[in-house]
Amino acid sequence: QVQLVESGGGLVQAGGSLRLSCAASGDIVSIAAMGWYRQAPGKQRELVAAITSGGDTNYKDSVKGRFTISRDNAKNTVYLQMNSLKPEDTAVYYCNADIFRYYYTPPDPYWGQGTQVTVSS
Repeated sequence: QVQLVESGGGLVQAGGSLRLSCAASGDIVSIAAMGWYRQAPGKQRELVAAITSGGDTNYKDSVKGRFTISRDNAKNTVYLQMNSLKPEDTAVYYCNADIFRYYYTPPDPYWGQGTQVTVSS
């Protein structure tokens, strides 16, 4: 089994910073990509940032220049450094990982439980 454990969410004032962490554990051969999604009340879940095992990154336009995603492949951990936070960043943030559990088969997606990020004005 695979489990994603998140940490780092909380309440912060506008302009502040938070750093989210997500560690994957379990029966893992390798991880193709990891990322962060978020979902605000009444809205659909959206991609915030993603990173491949090779270090290629992808960001939602509204967070470019403010958020930085990184990963430690040895620890199967992904991080999201969030600076200059805005009230519109308020959402539940979910860790995602595409994980190879077997050889010669495509990776399967796994999700964390979500962590609340609240930015006050």
